[in-house]
Amino acid sequence: MDFDKLSALRYSVRKFKNIPVRQEHLDAILRTAQNAPTAGNRQPQRVLVLTRAEDLQKIDACTRCRFGAPLVFLVCADTSACWVRPFDGAKSDQVDASIVTTQMMLQAAELGLGTTWVMYFEPAKLAAEFKLPEKLLPVALLVLGYPAGDAAPADMHVKRNPLDSMVFYDRFPDGV
Repeated sequence: MDFDKLSALRYSVRKFKNIPVRQEHLDAILRTAQNAPTAGNRQPQRVLVLTRAEDLQKIDACTRCRFGAPLVFLVCADTSACWVRPFDGAKSDQVDASIVTTQMMLQAAELGLGTTWVMYFEPAKLAAEFKLPEKLLPVALLVLGYPAGDAAPADMHVKRNPLDSMVFYDRFPDGV
């Protein structure tokens, strides 16, 4: 599938088949995470693959947005390993982890898997449940599995703001 079509058809899946993700699919997605661009190629992403029932129960205790997925990636950023912009000290940690998550999400879609990017969680509770070291910042949960036969995009999936409301040439107009 060409990328434009893939990016348009991918949607947040909220209903999954209760079958494990094939190892070759998991491996392909994790290679994509490894190959994702990061600032200064520092690669601060740390990905916890969760498939055990007890771990999925912990996820359920932290968010209502697992939707029955058989696998969850807990994508974290190592705040001690990321690039730091010298001008103002801004860290690339969350941006890098977001790029990694996006690439994993799109690779999964190409393989016929469904995902939902979840940011609806309490970071401190998630960190406590999984005993994350202080330097690991939980950035995203990527719930993943094979879409159920009746899975469908939410009504808002096809709603897009007009391109001219977000793209400007040469300068931003007054009031943006």
